[in-house]
Amino acid sequence: NAQLRWECGVRGAVPPSWVFSRFLKKLLAETDAIGELFERLAAETMSLMPDFGKTLAIDGKVIRSHGKPLKKGAVNTADGRRETDADWTAKVYTGQRADGTTWQKTIWQFGYKLHLLVDAQYELPVAYSVSRASESESPQAHKLLANIKQRQPLLLERCEVMLADRGYDDAKLLSALWDEHEIKPVIDIRNCWQDGEQTHLMPGTQNIVYDYRGNVYCHCPDTAKRLSMAYGGFEKKRNTLKYRCPAREYALKCKGSARCKWGSGIRIKLDTDRRIFVPIARSSYKWEREYKKRTAVERVNSRLDVSFGFERHYIRGLKKMRARVGLALCVMLAMAVGRLRSRQKHLMRSLVVA
Repeated sequence: NAQLRWECGVRGAVPPSWVFSRFLKKLLAETDAIGELFERLAAETMSLMPDFGKTLAIDGKVIRSHGKPLKKGAVNTADGRRETDADWTAKVYTGQRADGTTWQKTIWQFGYKLHLLVDAQYELPVAYSVSRASESESPQAHKLLANIKQRQPLLLERCEVMLADRGYDDAKLLSALWDEHEIKPVIDIRNCWQDGEQTHLMPGTQNIVYDYRGNVYCHCPDTAKRLSMAYGGFEKKRNTLKYRCPAREYALKCKGSARCKWGSGIRIKLDTDRRIFVPIARSSYKWEREYKKRTAVERVNSRLDVSFGFERHYIRGLKKMRARVGLALCVMLAMAVGRLRSRQKHLMRSLVVA
């Protein structure tokens, strides 16, 4: 790449491949420095953009290894060709056919997993970790938050909303985000109800129920007709979600409205079920709008595959993978910082030198 050589100050002949290999080996001893460089670049980006980091999205991406996995019973010896650190993970897809029957498909992948936290508005990384592919996403999210609290506290102070898919559906994570950092979690939910019921009775009531997606319904005391209650917002001081009577809110006819105890509405505490009830109600339009921004992390992952070559690579070993991923993410942020300093904000994700 002649343009890249020119920018790096290489005016003469291209160095042989072993020069780069030797340089990369030296970098492996500086993995902590790569992490510190990334954090400094993230801090610089936050200083240049006051709204950077307000809405974050997290996701786990499997980076497949093309090395040969160890055979069962084989001795774990590194020879440069075999992959001694990577392991297997299964991705399970489920669905429903037109006739009502369900289907399931399992895809096995061998390699590593990148746990990436990005700014959902600007599509730039703010934190990351690399693990073996079998590592679950939710425990890694807890470790990532603990590391950010220690090394990047300003990021947690600035963040207002955290987006994630159902792989991060964890009551402890949801509670920690709001209770410890006042970050509103917008995380998809799995149906973990094992009793087969579609709705559960709201504690302390006789005619109000809710489903696992956070929709709240009331039943008419006279006719038992079910209506969807109107969402009235989140009350931060009380840590409650407010829902109003649909008959009064939408001017609907309800025969039992006169003797319904909840005509003025109901307040639902988040502690009723921390997985289901969150500060931005799952039943609200705002939750849907915020969740759509989660695709930002998928676009960053796509850039890693296509522009940085992680779709087809020859990296062996967890230490090398962490170093190479860290370098790639540093380049992303360094390009963004350079563009911002040059007042080219519209080009901050571009890798082409103007």
